[in-house]
Amino acid sequence: MYDNTCRFLAENFSADFASWLMGEAIALTEIEPSELSLDPIRADALILLQSEDSILHIEFQTEPQKKIPFRMLDYRCRGHRRYPDKSMRQAVIYLQRTTSDLVYQTEFTLERTHHEFDVIRLWEQPASLFLQYPGLIPFATLSDTPDSEAMLRQVAIAIDRIPDPTAQVSISAASAILAGLKLDDNVVYQILRRDIMEESSVYRSIVAEGAAKAKREIAVNLLQAGLAVSLIASSTGLSIEEVELLQQDLNTASAA
Repeated sequence: MYDNTCRFLAENFSADFASWLMGEAIALTEIEPSELSLDPIRADALILLQSEDSILHIEFQTEPQKKIPFRMLDYRCRGHRRYPDKSMRQAVIYLQRTTSDLVYQTEFTLERTHHEFDVIRLWEQPASLFLQYPGLIPFATLSDTPDSEAMLRQVAIAIDRIPDPTAQVSISAASAILAGLKLDDNVVYQILRRDIMEESSVYRSIVAEGAAKAKREIAVNLLQAGLAVSLIASSTGLSIEEVELLQQDLNTASAA
């Protein structure tokens, strides 16, 4: 759910993300992972946006992973192969506070190969940064703030000031979902109106995508355990065709 929420924000408020991560409010369009020969299983948390001259690659993570540094090198090489004349800005954005040293890794080194990328830990960022841009408002509650509940109230005020009603509802829904990483749902829905958010097509879409992703992840685990496709389909609610596609993706990834 959190991946889908962040992807929605980056895709629909790309100029705000460009202002934050690239230092200028440039128009960005989405790059399909398939353009870089990335299979769907590996590309779940991947957000790729491009301008005429550059590519913005964002990875949102709720938990640290050892494989992230290599993934960043891998994506950079794939980006260069597809768009050799474009620069690429890469950022791993960790949403949830952790004591793991993995969230401080900003490079990958293998023998004489060395690659660097940016890492942003939201809990170290000032809330004022996110309150400047509509598309970044949902991250304010996860920022460096001594009182997350009070910050969510500031978020609610900032959302009320958004002139576009559709954007207002979408930002409210995204803010509620991400605030759930730090606050109890009852607190979130006392501050942000649940009925309005649940009427939002964005909210329903994010929840539905989250549920579908969970089913796919379970199916992949069962495929790796060697269960039959028909049994996995009946257990997860996915169609046999969907499970077979996941199996093909796994086989392709294994052969790569």
